Amino acid sequence: MSADGRLAFIYHERYGGRGTAHHRLSESWSRYRAIRDLLRELPLPIPHYRQAVASDTDLRRVHPQSYIDWVRQMDLRDDGFLDHRDTPAYRGIFHRAAAGVGGTLLGVRLIADGVVPMAFNPGGGLHHAYRDATRGFCVFNDLAVAVRWLMAERGIQRPVIIDVDGHHGDGTEAIFYDEAILTVSLHQYDGRFYPGTGALTETGRGAGAMCNLNVPLPRYTSGVPYLRALEAWVLPVVRRYDPDFVILQFGVDAHWQDRLVSLRLTAQDFGAIMARFVAVARETSAKGRLMITGGGGYTPQAVVRSWAVAMATALDRSDLALPFHDDPTTAKQGDPQREAQAHHVIDEGIALWQVA
Repeated sequence: MSADGRLAFIYHERYGGRGTAHHRLSESWSRYRAIRDLLRELPLPIPHYRQAVASDTDLRRVHPQSYIDWVRQMDLRDDGFLDHRDTPAYRGIFHRAAAGVGGTLLGVRLIADGVVPMAFNPGGGLHHAYRDATRGFCVFNDLAVAVRWLMAERGIQRPVIIDVDGHHGDGTEAIFYDEAILTVSLHQYDGRFYPGTGALTETGRGAGAMCNLNVPLPRYTSGVPYLRALEAWVLPVVRRYDPDFVILQFGVDAHWQDRLVSLRLTAQDFGAIMARFVAVARETSAKGRLMITGGGGYTPQAVVRSWAVAMATALDRSDLALPFHDDPTTAKQGDPQREAQAHHVIDEGIALWQVA
């Protein structure tokens, strides 16, 4: 099948705004423009879109108006923090956050209306945002807003959110914890690593019981156990749920070069991960409908490399000669003891979710 028009790329100039108070991470926000420029250069005919900033009406699908107003007031104040000294309050933060939501909303609309089967919004994936609280550089939760919009406006009944960011998607989990909407997060976990949530036993509550799947991985986990977790545990659960729309939070801070996360994935691993989720979207009632967002990633070169490999893979062009690769002689390998721990977690998860 031709790659023409099968994946929309969504971008807004505000994506390059400040996202963190940590000066050593300030260059990380160059990743959005860098991936835009690279995708324009590669022989992948991907249509580019510029979206509108999400309206208050859009945001209210998840966030109370009182919280929206507070963020706007902090923007005007241009001082302080929206959380515990991670996310600065500055002039423009409101529109930067709302632009991320607007991008994901545009993507799911293009997909739901049959314009394209897939879309990528690198400025989305704001999975730490709670209904009424900012966390970890995330102000508004675009993933949750997109789910609410799809269910209300396009009749989607079984959306799934899958999150491969190296940090647990705590905000997304909290928003849907009591609902029969499948949420999946694969992340580094030891009970202390930010945000400290995402244990295997956090499986949902009430109507949402056994609808919240966490894959808590130890430090230094490499692609081998990670891909096993997908094949033997996550993908069987997703197929059993049979989603009619797939939203994939594709943060790539699990890359071995990342500054904040200590997992050991390579760009090639991210290509393999993408291939599996494209396939499961095609195999289920989603009929290939796949919304991809960005997320974490704090070494820009590794982020751009991983996203480019993943997008080429999504378009069935894994053969594309990209101008970079992870040299296996320099990539850090997984720690044997931690790898064994990862396989033990996977075995426990397979038993808990009854997919053996």
